[in-house]
Amino acid sequence: MAVLGLIGSSLREAFFMFWETLWALVLGFWLSGAVQAFVSRTQMQRVLGDHKPPALARGSLFGMASSSCSYAAAALARTLFGRGADFTTAMVFMFASTNLVVELGIVLWLLLGWPFAAAEFTGGVIMIVLLGLILPRVVPARRAEAARHRLDQDAAPVGGPDPHAGHGAPAADAATAGPLRARLRQPGRWAQAASYTISDLAMLRREIVIGFAAAGFLAVAVPAGFWNAVFLHGHGALTAIENAVVGPFVAIISFVCSIGNVPLAAALWHDGISFGGVVAFVFADLISLPLLLIYRRLYGAGLTLRLLAVFWLVMSAAGLLTELLFGAAGISAPARPAVIAPEHLAWNYTTVLNIVFLAVFAVIWWLHRSAARLGAGRGHARDPVCGMQAEKANAGAAARHRPPP
Repeated sequence: MAVLGLIGSSLREAFFMFWETLWALVLGFWLSGAVQAFVSRTQMQRVLGDHKPPALARGSLFGMASSSCSYAAAALARTLFGRGADFTTAMVFMFASTNLVVELGIVLWLLLGWPFAAAEFTGGVIMIVLLGLILPRVVPARRAEAARHRLDQDAAPVGGPDPHAGHGAPAADAATAGPLRARLRQPGRWAQAASYTISDLAMLRREIVIGFAAAGFLAVAVPAGFWNAVFLHGHGALTAIENAVVGPFVAIISFVCSIGNVPLAAALWHDGISFGGVVAFVFADLISLPLLLIYRRLYGAGLTLRLLAVFWLVMSAAGLLTELLFGAAGISAPARPAVIAPEHLAWNYTTVLNIVFLAVFAVIWWLHRSAARLGAGRGHARDPVCGMQAEKANAGAAARHRPPP
């Protein structure tokens, strides 16, 4: 009975965390879907060919306009790199698309307070600067070209050459062709945006569920003494450094990525982890164990180890530097809450916003279901494994079946 009570309390805590962020999730995913439907990816690929500051800035902006899913970010970065983008700039794109996105900032604000939302963007900029400085030296041009050659071999189509192959010739982006103003007046574009929103939610559903469930369990079932053994407390600068270094390790073994990290971060903050340690943990969604295995498959074991070392370094450094910068600026970390989520439903602004955005989600779902009738979906396919929606012309790999004569 005690175990059942513990499970029930954990699930209850997880539900109320989810309730606090429901409207923000709908808003964030809808914004992400709209940007994916209306912003041309071809233009992204055309302007990311080196790792000079302008290209890194463009990669960051394009990443901010992309999906917040860590797996989708890794796939998009791989596609951009395979089609001619610079390796460092592709990795900057990947970092920006998971750490500089609106929905993550909103959920951080709701569960942890505005200083953490501000820390997301401050630390994200720090990580991008550090990546631009460090990654080209750790992954020189010859290693990057070897990785690109590996991708070319893996993506070689069956049954004939790929007409879009080549490092400088990205495929035509038919889904976002034409002036933006004209696209905004087309119902099919909005239906396509809804389909992107639903596919992103389908792709992230496991991470979101695991993230909230794990956070509920950590908040209720894991005693503070456990975290005191993992994270140092009361040792001044040593505590700040150790927490920022260990935070990403917790992310690696937690198997949770993207927005799923935020409720877990709330549980860590509740249990006494340092501000910089929590920030570093949130940033470390790109080095969870499943993603490391994906990098190994895409780029090889040697390059994956280099990426792990660089990513871990810049994530920890960004968490620590953000904490120091905020301290110097007099920005205090929010008080550690006695509870992470409310203990019961109440008629307040959260409930009103949730009702409004549930109605918005109903419209999004209708647009998604009506996509074919509204003229959307042409040239797109849905990944049967992860649910990701992709443009056929911009697929990272292609296979063609040649029927027998």
